[in-house]
Amino acid sequence: MVSPFENSLLEELKRLKEENLYRYRIFLFQKGLKVLCSNNYLNLSNHPKVKEKVIQTLREFPVGSGASQLVSGYTQIHKELEEYLSQLKGVESCVIFGSGYLANIGTVSALFGKGDVIFSDQLNHASIIDGVRLSQAQKFIYPHGDVPTLKKLLEEHRHKYRRCGIVTDSVFSMDGDIAPLKELNLLAKNFECALIIDDAHATGTLGYSSLEYFGIKPEGHIIQVGTFSKALGSYGAFVCGSKVLAQYLVNRARSLIFSTSLPPPVIAASIASLEILKDNPSLISSLQKRAQFIKELLIKEGFNLGFSLFITPIVPIIFGSEEKTLKVRDCLFKKGFFVQAIRYPTVERGKARLRLTVTLEHPTEVYEKFIEILKKCL
Repeated sequence: MVSPFENSLLEELKRLKEENLYRYRIFLFQKGLKVLCSNNYLNLSNHPKVKEKVIQTLREFPVGSGASQLVSGYTQIHKELEEYLSQLKGVESCVIFGSGYLANIGTVSALFGKGDVIFSDQLNHASIIDGVRLSQAQKFIYPHGDVPTLKKLLEEHRHKYRRCGIVTDSVFSMDGDIAPLKELNLLAKNFECALIIDDAHATGTLGYSSLEYFGIKPEGHIIQVGTFSKALGSYGAFVCGSKVLAQYLVNRARSLIFSTSLPPPVIAASIASLEILKDNPSLISSLQKRAQFIKELLIKEGFNLGFSLFITPIVPIIFGSEEKTLKVRDCLFKKGFFVQAIRYPTVERGKARLRLTVTLEHPTEVYEKFIEILKKCL
């Protein structure tokens, strides 16, 4: 017998289905299926050196870490990853988190609270949005990438609050465009704000960081958040900046303090991926060239890619209609290509899309075939 509580949930699920917003997990069992929506941009999750490093670590360490970092879950291999990443990014310290979501909600809510103010880009990732909400700081959402409007908001409101934070994705996960970080950094300096940059989709695609891409020197007010789970092909996240920042987060970031630390084999995979990237910087340029080639092909065929930039591997193929987007996705799936349909609330209503990603796992011929099938599905 279905309880009244379950009935209320079923009513809401019914509404989602009627609006073409219902979600379910797809089990990718089909032999020969080409997955073209993974964030494994450099294909490092399949790299034999990464796998071998994991196997070696399993012989030396437990499968799990057993506790949080502040109890007994902080080992030499965790410290090694933090120090290596700090060296590559040219910063004083890095702190490892369990995931990108945990890193963003933990960092933003730890650094800001009542009496503080946060200025957040309209298209920031959900984890940033939730971190801002959790902080209970005053928030102002500025139009996407709109530096003049942000400056006006800072002029009007900054002086009323203690701490100030400007927070933005660097590469936006659903559109593939890049934040104007030089201008944002200048505003952060002028108005004595922290600049929090989510480099989840920039690490390993623009360089070691978006700061490197823009030629911006790391400074004490800049906080770099990122993940090991995308271009680096592993799992977990990091926050990099000054020693003071690292010490503060270890003491105040609840998502770090009260979460079991990442398993040693996962840490080992991240170290191996960083080593491969350091020894093979051409991987990034190869990815960028492939992304540009494929985006040019799609534009030539008349597809709407929004304001996605050629250099990034994120390719939004915008249809607008949720129903149409789902039908195209299902048609492609039957033809051997999986590209997920992205709908509200992940993107605005009327901007439903297929989120294609370019990776080094598949040669350009696979993407050319995908475009051919895509046209037939339409």
